Amino acid sequence: MALDTWLLYLLASIGLSLTPGPNSLLALTHGALYGARRTLFTIVGGVFGFSALIALAMFGLSALLQTSASVLVVLKWVGGAYLLWLGIQLWRSPPLHLEQAKGKASLSNAGLLRQGFFSALANPKVLLFYGAFLPQFIDPQRPLALQFVVMAATFASVEFIVEYLLARLAFRIRPWLAKGGRGFNRCCGGLFALIGVALPLGR
Repeated sequence: MALDTWLLYLLASIGLSLTPGPNSLLALTHGALYGARRTLFTIVGGVFGFSALIALAMFGLSALLQTSASVLVVLKWVGGAYLLWLGIQLWRSPPLHLEQAKGKASLSNAGLLRQGFFSALANPKVLLFYGAFLPQFIDPQRPLALQFVVMAATFASVEFIVEYLLARLAFRIRPWLAKGGRGFNRCCGGLFALIGVALPLGR
């Protein structure tokens, strides 16, 4: 993977990780309930879940590309349209409102790990998103396996760091999300829409 492509992928991964979703909400909630240190179990579980979904998406893409390299062009345009649609949906979505759970029994570390893992796997849209997201950065002239490993490792690292920061800042972020969350959603939605329009047009 070329350095400029990786840097663009890194930026897109950061935008994806910052976008409000089940696992970021879970990291915020567990950070408020259990503290950042114990929430590491939740975050690691989520990273494992995301890695499994990325692997599934990559195996599917690899099989398609072995059939015909021209499939990548189609995937780029279809994926770009899907990313554009997601950006519009996110732009229009209301801000998140976090409610701290009351009266719930405290989860064990294994329970936190399971919740993070299944929260990542439970959203079928994630697999569809990766199927649209990853082809935008694939260079069919380079070894696919190495590109897949780099992309998976990059996203897993970004997701871990972002969710840990969310857990540490849980109490400070909650009121901000209620007040400025719509503007944040529009920034992330605009980023996805830009990726969806620009990347299929690139070489």
